[in-house]
Amino acid sequence: MEQRHPIDEEPSNESKFEKIKAGGFDGVCIDLTADEVEQFKSMQALFKSNELECMVNAFPYHLDDLNPVLGLAKEFNACFVNVIGGVMPIDYRDGIPVVKRWMEDADKAEVDILFETHRDSILNDLYYTLQLIDAVPEMKLCADLSHFVVDREMWTPINERDQGYINTILDRAECFQGRVAARGQIQIQLSFPQHQVWVNVFKNWWKEGIKKWKARNDDDATLVFLCELGPPAYAITDQNQLELSDRWEEALLIKSWIESIWSEV
Repeated sequence: MEQRHPIDEEPSNESKFEKIKAGGFDGVCIDLTADEVEQFKSMQALFKSNELECMVNAFPYHLDDLNPVLGLAKEFNACFVNVIGGVMPIDYRDGIPVVKRWMEDADKAEVDILFETHRDSILNDLYYTLQLIDAVPEMKLCADLSHFVVDREMWTPINERDQGYINTILDRAECFQGRVAARGQIQIQLSFPQHQVWVNVFKNWWKEGIKKWKARNDDDATLVFLCELGPPAYAITDQNQLELSDRWEEALLIKSWIESIWSEV
């Protein structure tokens, strides 16, 4: 919802929440670090007044940073906290105690947590992630597959090896984040003809991931899919700093795709 427009004023949080509600979304995700907890507390009223659910993306850069965010998530009755961990040991074996520490903190706070597949975080790399989730089988993922496409510079058609790796990630994914990437760009425009091959790749991955999720969850479980289209510099801009596409319209489009896939499976 952040615009970062070179000229126009940033919309208010109130107007953003109202737009989200009118767009038919079920909730809002907020991104915060430990030192931003206090300023985000004022947003609780917006969740209540718009009858929207809450999800939290946490960016802990030290082992103790997660606890304040867990406290806010508990207060906001968030469905879970999604961890993009800034503690990043080079050896995956050194990442095991980091993940277990944060899982213990979440258990004590009685908050569900997931770990997001995200560059510049503890799950920066596909191969590292595959090793870490094998070592910590109780660890659950939030799958943002766009990061792995760029990380591994995948080609289309997706080869059997890479598809197998993605399937392993999908087997552990309890939440999905929606953007479409190409091998050289993390967030591409959904309507451009040259991007349709990647649009189809991601649609197929999301469908397979949702099928796997349904197979291992109860019939009354709730799946969270976040339409996550980042502002510039995630969104590509022209020489005038104007985006090449409308992220709001693209978010609505992704929402329609997922609703269709959900109905189908």
